[in-house]
Amino acid sequence: MSNSPTNDELAGEDAVGLADRIRRGDLSPVEAVQATIDRIERLDGDLNAVIHKQFEDALELAASPDLPDGPFRGVPMLLKDLWAEEAGRPHHAGIQALKDADHRSTIDSNMVTRYKEAGFVIVGRTNTPELGLVATTESLAYGPCRNPWNTGHGTGGSSGGAAAAVASGMLPAANASDGGGSIRIPAAMCGLVGLKPSRGRVSMGPVKEEWGLSVQHVVCHTMRDSAAILDATAIPFLGDGVVAPDHGRPWVDRRAEIPTASASASWTTAPAPKSTPTAPMRPDAPPRCSRTSGTTSKTPIRRRSSRSTSWAGPSASTGESGPC
Repeated sequence: MSNSPTNDELAGEDAVGLADRIRRGDLSPVEAVQATIDRIERLDGDLNAVIHKQFEDALELAASPDLPDGPFRGVPMLLKDLWAEEAGRPHHAGIQALKDADHRSTIDSNMVTRYKEAGFVIVGRTNTPELGLVATTESLAYGPCRNPWNTGHGTGGSSGGAAAAVASGMLPAANASDGGGSIRIPAAMCGLVGLKPSRGRVSMGPVKEEWGLSVQHVVCHTMRDSAAILDATAIPFLGDGVVAPDHGRPWVDRRAEIPTASASASWTTAPAPKSTPTAPMRPDAPPRCSRTSGTTSKTPIRRRSSRSTSWAGPSASTGESGPC
């Protein structure tokens, strides 16, 4: 289509905006999904964010009349390779033994069911550390995930693959989970919006339960995406162990209640501090990155080596992290 938005224009849309374009007929779900696939193929070689790809099936679904007509019909989605299970797809949770065994899920998790009902098209799965237990994303099974602002730096964890994918402009929002900061840490380190919903706000079944600390949601660029995706997914299932009280839906209409200081997380408005470069370290990153919140740390990530008492930081020559 000659009047279709360019790939970089689409990279500057949030999920709500992209869904609106599809609904208006400015582009088709196939074009939206293909644009995300093109950006993943162009960018992921340096980032190692997307570890499982299901591009052919995604394009087939995007072209199908069976694609659900939900609020995000045709919008691409990446699943974190931890607890967000999809029947027949790999689920390795960063564990080498599960990768070696080619372990695959037998069911859709409840969150994945809600994504599909909302019309999201799943294009793959993202990098995560072993069982999401640490605040860096560098499993032995899949290697380190790199920050699109500076590929010598890390993304935090454990939703580091999701954060790298969104921050680089591969897609507007990606599934993530948070028990002790695994949404919020990568969001802070990659200049994104990261909300940990209340316990029981979203269903964790049928394999996991809602009594624990871990909750699923997304990392994204805008508060309206975070709110609108929560509106679409925070729908209880029969058998949920905890269901949070429903306070004033739709949440997407309550963004005006957020204090001004907190609302500055939007990448379209937040200026970068003068001490922080406004342009990304990656020259091929989409234009939106130059408008991302400038709160991203420029200090190389360091973590304590389990084999010594010294600090193990990135290698000056390769950017690889020290031993796990």
